[in-house]
Amino acid sequence: MKAVNSSRKSKAIRTLWLVEAAVVVCAVIVSAWIRFQNDPATHGEFSEYALLRALLVAVFITGAMAAFGLYQIHVRHNRLDFALRIVLSFFFGGAGLLVIYYLIPQTYIGRGVLAMSLAFSLLAIVGVRFASMRIFNIDVLKQRVLVLGAGKNADLINSRMRRQADRRTFTILGFVPVADQPVQVSEELLLRSEHGLDRLIEQLQIDELVVAPDERRGVLPMEEMLKCVQQGVSIVDLSTFFEREAGTVQLNVVDPSWLVFSGGFDYSAPRRLSKRFFDLVAASLLLLVAWPVMLLVGLAIWLESGGPVLYRQTRVGERGQHFDLIKFRSMRQDAEKGGVAIWASKNDDRTTRVGRFIRLTRLDELPQLFSVLRGHMSFVGPRPERPHFVDMLNDQIRYYDVRHCMKPGLTGWAQLRYPYGASVRDAEEKLKFDLFYVKNHGLVFDVMILLQTVEVVLFGRGAR
Repeated sequence: MKAVNSSRKSKAIRTLWLVEAAVVVCAVIVSAWIRFQNDPATHGEFSEYALLRALLVAVFITGAMAAFGLYQIHVRHNRLDFALRIVLSFFFGGAGLLVIYYLIPQTYIGRGVLAMSLAFSLLAIVGVRFASMRIFNIDVLKQRVLVLGAGKNADLINSRMRRQADRRTFTILGFVPVADQPVQVSEELLLRSEHGLDRLIEQLQIDELVVAPDERRGVLPMEEMLKCVQQGVSIVDLSTFFEREAGTVQLNVVDPSWLVFSGGFDYSAPRRLSKRFFDLVAASLLLLVAWPVMLLVGLAIWLESGGPVLYRQTRVGERGQHFDLIKFRSMRQDAEKGGVAIWASKNDDRTTRVGRFIRLTRLDELPQLFSVLRGHMSFVGPRPERPHFVDMLNDQIRYYDVRHCMKPGLTGWAQLRYPYGASVRDAEEKLKFDLFYVKNHGLVFDVMILLQTVEVVLFGRGAR
């Protein structure tokens, strides 16, 4: 996650998380003081481990908020959506605390303290959220960006990042046309300087220069850019800018040299071991919780349409190797007559009644946990595709095969950021997120994706 962690947006989210965790800790301590105000002995006993108990509450509440997408970097929620997510976060976070208190009685803080803590925390966090929205929208706190280039590549910033939510951490001061290159950006956004790029950047107090000409060879003012660097101005290319701010690898501007030299692609032994350990722990824990549900799903499928309950498909895995992916059968047994691979579509008439439910809730994916345990899949990674589609997409989409440099995943960055894809264009859009993950994957990123997958499952986004 090197590119993401270096961005102001990511730092702001981490700061928000820490502030809200501190708010919960303070709420627990204040609630205990109020609850035991007339009982100094009990308050003294509580205070002995008050900080640890408060930290446990903060971990559960902010963890639940992360699971419901309230710490997503690239998503902005409307008020109703935010209200629903925050209430559910406190409900499930509180339920998780009750389970822990039952298992480990020494951590219990009392019903009165817990109720007051959750109430105070909820009100305070809502206040923090509204205050942070005001603060982050102040232009003076945003990074001042100038774009070198005004052609097709530069205009992608306007077309791909046109919403205010996409520009929460930066503001574009303008676009500087490059000589002898066509201009596609609107005239009112163009900036020109007779005294050179470095003087223009100094006058506008620019923090960052994004280099985005349609053709680089022989057109970049390197001497002026060198002066800008000496002034403390950050200079990045368009691919890096999109990777950092949008969480994607923009296929139409990236070239192989950028993929080679821009960093990432950590496949060192420690990273492989940490990812495998994460896979084993996550898959085992989920199986431990989900096995009764899996039995019920299997029984429901058999009662509706008979056997087989499971559906086996060949998919393409790491380094192009094929493996058998197993899912609960959600379609009729004759869904693909003649063995011809067909993409699932919205309201697909081949889906059974039980199948529609288990696809919407992602219960059909649970048998893939055994593929994770066997090492054919990872818990987080690009979704595996069928060989027929992979061959077709390799021919039509540049860099598509790069996603196969790591194990496919049960969930992934593309699944969080883009709905179900059923066309070449959808596959190309999802590849932008898959390449971002392949390039920037890490243990913390995997945990965040896993938590946010809970939100996808509960809200039924992206299922067909």
